[in-house]
Amino acid sequence: MIMASAAMAASLLRLGLRSGRHKCVRLNNNNTITLQGKFKLVKVGILCPTKSARFVANGVACIHTTSFKEASKKDEAWRREFLLKKLDKKKKEKVEVWRNMSVEELAKQVGRPTKDLLQILHLHIPEGHFYKSKKDLINNFDILRDTVRFMGKAPLLVPSKTQESTSHDLDVYPRPPADPKDLVKRSPIVTIMGHVDHGKTTLLDYLRKANVVAGEFGGITQHIGAFSVKLGENDKVTFIDTPGHAAFTSMRARGANATDIVVLVVAADDGVMEQTVESIRMAREAEAPIIVAINKIDKPSANIKRTEEMLAEHQIYTENMGGDIQAIPISALNGTNIETLVEAIILQSEIMGLQSDPGGLAEGVIVESSQDPNKGKLATAIVQRGTLRKGAILVAGTAYAKVRLMFDELGKQISKAPPSTPVEMMGWKELPAAGEILLEVESEKKAQQVVSYRKSKEIENKGIADQSVISEKQAEHKKAHNERRRRAAEQGLHFLKEKREKLWVEDTTPRVKVIIKGDVDGSVEAILDVLETYDNSDVPLDVVHFGVGELSPSDIEAALLFKAIIYCFNVKISPELKNEARKKGVSVRQMNVIYHLVDDIKKELAVKMPVEEEEQITGEADVIQQFDVTEKRKKFVVAGLRVTKGELSKSDRVKLVRGETILYDGTIASLRHLKNEVNSMKSGTECGLMLNDASIPVQLGDIIVCYKPLQVQKKVDWDPGF
Repeated sequence: MIMASAAMAASLLRLGLRSGRHKCVRLNNNNTITLQGKFKLVKVGILCPTKSARFVANGVACIHTTSFKEASKKDEAWRREFLLKKLDKKKKEKVEVWRNMSVEELAKQVGRPTKDLLQILHLHIPEGHFYKSKKDLINNFDILRDTVRFMGKAPLLVPSKTQESTSHDLDVYPRPPADPKDLVKRSPIVTIMGHVDHGKTTLLDYLRKANVVAGEFGGITQHIGAFSVKLGENDKVTFIDTPGHAAFTSMRARGANATDIVVLVVAADDGVMEQTVESIRMAREAEAPIIVAINKIDKPSANIKRTEEMLAEHQIYTENMGGDIQAIPISALNGTNIETLVEAIILQSEIMGLQSDPGGLAEGVIVESSQDPNKGKLATAIVQRGTLRKGAILVAGTAYAKVRLMFDELGKQISKAPPSTPVEMMGWKELPAAGEILLEVESEKKAQQVVSYRKSKEIENKGIADQSVISEKQAEHKKAHNERRRRAAEQGLHFLKEKREKLWVEDTTPRVKVIIKGDVDGSVEAILDVLETYDNSDVPLDVVHFGVGELSPSDIEAALLFKAIIYCFNVKISPELKNEARKKGVSVRQMNVIYHLVDDIKKELAVKMPVEEEEQITGEADVIQQFDVTEKRKKFVVAGLRVTKGELSKSDRVKLVRGETILYDGTIASLRHLKNEVNSMKSGTECGLMLNDASIPVQLGDIIVCYKPLQVQKKVDWDPGF
């Protein structure tokens, strides 16, 4: 602080160095000047009012060494923090705020006009200049807090008060049923279902004249595929090829829920199998009519009648069995009766009178999603209502997209997709989950609002679920505590001292940790569903991370941190990442068939399984005589035996069994044949045996079991369902 005269102060004011402008000098009421910031003494001189930022105080020339811009920012932050701290010392009025509240709602809460609040946001709050309209939503709590504190009030975060009344406005739902006059005929959506290796993909291969089976690994369809097939001159059918493998139950269920007709493929030689029954159940849950395709009739072991009888056991009554379900015997490999099956599909769709509204916002269902290194995040969907066009804003679950490009099943770019059309879309911000409802919205702002609302609901629901679990644990703890206090009171103890447990106990249980990377969302989900069936506390199986897309350096870092194995399912690995993983000692394994992946995990689990003791029985003998022997004035009980099985060995352990009770488990003191000490006796011979414990009474009819203790590693008890 430097004293100054009135003339000096006036000169400083003329220089524009007041606190309100450059924030370098503050003029106090008692003719003192406070210098704020970094100043450098230059020379002794006289007051010289110039345009530069040089001034003289008490004969000392001073130059501010900090740039004006830097000083302005620092002083502004200092002033704001000073005001906030000063306001915090006062007893403040509490103001309720919530996330995603609009600027107008915040203005009402603090009791200020919206115009004033916008001005405060722009001038005094960091990042507040992004809010330019009263309808803008503030989802940053730091901005809400600083704004309320700046106006001398205390913020109190609460759930949204308007959530219940405006939830319909914050979310988006399918449109009401369309006016019948707006409906037009649409193509049927047909789902191929059945047991693994019963010929589903071979049937589709014949229909679309493309060799799809050759591209599948192990003859198993690894994820849902949607294809449009032109049948005849004017008829077009969209097929959903769902995996017949038991691991993909949830994906098959989604396929059934998005379908009009289910074609149930049953092999004539195998008949109804496990996944066939599951397919029947899911088709009924989707309330979709069933057409049975009895495949592989060209095989010598084919039995069509037996197959129809097996279907009747599950309430699938074909026309030959007196029912109304069409059953067409076919050979997908040779193309036998495929035309008849096509006619049955078209006839069934005409009976159903399938129609849809091609106008308005598009609606559909996500079939699969994937991460492409060149195209980015992709999702395949089937349009069920409206017409999807390039540039549309879409919402599916907690993911949204602005459609940049659309492709058909052949990879050809298209500009629009009417109802019943499968389409692959590019432009997703996040990958949607397979089976999510696809809805088009008016703007990207609306999509962001919907996604934000849905995520908040997910967090809220998870909090409710977690709270119920916490309450259950607390109730169990309280019950156990009260029981301990009751027992202590019965013993006359007035105070119960409980042993404190360690807050952190190192877990030494051997574990197998894995990271799953898949080509599409459906494949990853199916693998996780299979891994969830494993339940063994001896060696737990932990999935530390999973994702869709190619392997990344962060995956290798995570595997190194958790000591996990990386499984890449239908995912390519670059040579650079392979070398990096090998240098860091991370195991990366590529898999194309899911049961190969499960078998590999089983091997890893088996290595870490605990060792158990097993008994290898080497011989048995019956006690046929009992007599006493005296040696060195001591009496010993000797059992006369006849060896009935195997061989008795003196070096092995023996059990003395009477009925179902084991009286002795130990070693042999003496084994004799006649009067000679021997090491072993074979089946059919007689001998005398003396146990190491002479106090054990041996009776006629007892059994001597000879065995070797073995250390055997425990087997993996895990049946994933295939």
